[in-house]
Amino acid sequence: MDFELTPEQKLIRDLVWEVAQAEFAPRAHEVDETGRFPQENFAKLAELNLLGLPWPEEYGGAGADTVSLILAVEEIAKACGSTALSYAAHVSLASAPIYNFGSEEQKRKYLVPLATGKWLGAFGLTEPHSGSDAAALRTTARLKGEEWVLNGRKAWTTNGSVAQVVVLAARTREDKGEEGISNFIVETNSPGFKSGKEELKMGLHGSVTSELIFDDCHIPQQNLLGEEGKGFKQFLKILDGGRIGIGAMALGLGHAALEAAKAYAKERTAFGRPIAQFQAIQTMIANAATELSAARLLVYQAAWRKDKGLPYRTEAAMAKLFASEAAERACRDAIQIFGGYGYSREFPVERYYRDNRLTTIGEGTSEIQRIVIARQVLGLAKIVDRG
Repeated sequence: MDFELTPEQKLIRDLVWEVAQAEFAPRAHEVDETGRFPQENFAKLAELNLLGLPWPEEYGGAGADTVSLILAVEEIAKACGSTALSYAAHVSLASAPIYNFGSEEQKRKYLVPLATGKWLGAFGLTEPHSGSDAAALRTTARLKGEEWVLNGRKAWTTNGSVAQVVVLAARTREDKGEEGISNFIVETNSPGFKSGKEELKMGLHGSVTSELIFDDCHIPQQNLLGEEGKGFKQFLKILDGGRIGIGAMALGLGHAALEAAKAYAKERTAFGRPIAQFQAIQTMIANAATELSAARLLVYQAAWRKDKGLPYRTEAAMAKLFASEAAERACRDAIQIFGGYGYSREFPVERYYRDNRLTTIGEGTSEIQRIVIARQVLGLAKIVDRG
């Protein structure tokens, strides 16, 4: 069993760490306080050819693997959770469906500008009344002549108002249930499309989370992604991959909290000695280090299985579940170690906690992950893991 990263993976990890710490981390507090989208971070990621990291070079990508992608997400998250979430959504949710299910023409037209950073992407699935029950979506697509006409609303769309392309799930047949759902590629300058309100969130303030409105939105017939009626199966596959990225994001935030807690515990004194010498502090540090190490193995294993073409649905759900909850405990204990200062926005640990809270909810809540895992482990015939 080989746990060693390849030279190429190490190079990507180290490059992203260096850039993220030098450029993203210093502005993370300001991004969080103002809630602005850090466009300069994405310009840098595009410059380094990281926005198309896992896609072949012929489509403008870097030709790297999934392990390299989650290493990049993890290192970005250590510096800025908002950038990590928007980056993961761009690559794993917006670009991946086009690469996996798109025609050659669609890849040339849409994947290339997404991979090179000319465009930013988003994925529209969740609706105001349908979250975990994604098959209950109500957005419709009707073919009229040579165009699809879209009507409906999407909620909680990461990158929604700053994206140039949205991959959208819509209902093409009312009488077909899950088989009546199809996916579409929508340019955000299409007639009938507009972005609505921006969500005011607990954390990840620099990652735009938008309402999307489709009011007789016209798109070309050829913007159907893959086969009609296959959208539900398509986005389940996309969510499986995306969950590995969310697990990597949680790893980065948890690691950042742990490193901050370690440094503070060595510097802060109480009762005449550094608080790192107290057993209660050591217990919290030990728990966080152990759980994050275990989470890293789960996340890397899921990414490795995806790269090998092995089944990874269960492993992705386990990785996302364990990493997000381990990171939440690490962030919580970091605040506790900082004491009153941990509750202050002057120090970053409260931001890590707020940012990480999303990882237990987005792309399938912890409760949904447990359902996915249990049904796979029990070998139940019908797996309804709606993210």
